[in-house]
Amino acid sequence: MLTRKGEQMRSRIVAGAADEIRERGVDEVRLEDVMARTGTSKGQLFHYFPDGKEQLLLAVAQHEADRVLDDQQPMLGDLTSWEAWERWRLRVVERYREQGQDCPMSIVIGHTGRRSAGAQSVVEGLMTRWQAALADGIRHMQASGEMSGAMDADRAAAGLLAGVQGGVLLLLSSGRTEHLESALDLAFIGLRGSATDPR
Repeated sequence: MLTRKGEQMRSRIVAGAADEIRERGVDEVRLEDVMARTGTSKGQLFHYFPDGKEQLLLAVAQHEADRVLDDQQPMLGDLTSWEAWERWRLRVVERYREQGQDCPMSIVIGHTGRRSAGAQSVVEGLMTRWQAALADGIRHMQASGEMSGAMDADRAAAGLLAGVQGGVLLLLSSGRTEHLESALDLAFIGLRGSATDPR
């Protein structure tokens, strides 16, 4: 159990490593670079990451996964009207337009191996939290009559998230957000149309 000071130190190391990866690429980053950037000693770094670089990279992946959701707030946590859903949509597109083809999380996960237990845990955790937030928003809209109560909120949220991820994957390949925007637009048409279905 880390103290508050220990948590702050660990977070500083992870954030510094994430910045190094953005600037240099994961293959070029050395632990010495992270230590220099964060003003930490070798002893301090290995105190928090005794397994070395691979353990630190997984911590960076988790850091980046958390940022994906943090960057969508407060919109993602307040999907209580169609205006709020539109604000969230704009924020998602804006975030990924800013990121472009530079995705530190994808780079790190690719380096550590997508099939590794640690990498799978990071990705699954992100998708579970993201889907749950979308499902909460759908349920709120169902309660207010803005979406059909007959719709399975979890399944609808899963479909919406799949559309977002497909759009992001194509963005990483092409550098364009048009696929992401189209996926969101079509998902919203479906969600809006559901309100006219019999409840």
